[in-house]
Amino acid sequence: MDYRNDITGHAPAIETLIATTFTAAEGEQEGALIGTLVARLLAEVPRDALRAFTAWDEGRIVGAVLFTPLTYPDPRRVMLLSPMTVAPDRQGEGIGQRLIAHALDRLRAEGTEIAVTYGDPAFYGKTGFAPVAEATLPAPLPLSQPHGWIAQSLTDAPLTPVKGPATCVSPFNRPELW
Repeated sequence: MDYRNDITGHAPAIETLIATTFTAAEGEQEGALIGTLVARLLAEVPRDALRAFTAWDEGRIVGAVLFTPLTYPDPRRVMLLSPMTVAPDRQGEGIGQRLIAHALDRLRAEGTEIAVTYGDPAFYGKTGFAPVAEATLPAPLPLSQPHGWIAQSLTDAPLTPVKGPATCVSPFNRPELW
């Protein structure tokens, strides 16, 4: 497995993988919603703010995860993991867990202190994420499923309350995503 930390020249492959995987798993409407989100993230978020990590096997992209900043009045650097995907024919092989671990190691080395995502606690729990209350880590918009708000400290210190409110990058500033 080859892990890459740069999207240069790979944005169309990332976009296709994510949209196709979400369509297969969640239906056309969700695939279109997430596909549009990814297209906007790749086009609108400055390269110094968007962190993309991909997994490749024999020249084929098989996994992708994107991170963007969540900004708080708190000085700690917080990154939002979303979206994350593994090609449908490669799921269940541990690719997603290894890709997330690789990405979190890189972010930790770059000074990120907290990683947060909004997803399945059972899956993300395998990579160190745990449920977090919005009182501890405010979400940028109201959550439709608060049990999916999960985070982890990327430092040796435990996760302590972060002063809000939170601000996300523009493509995420859509209530239907939360």
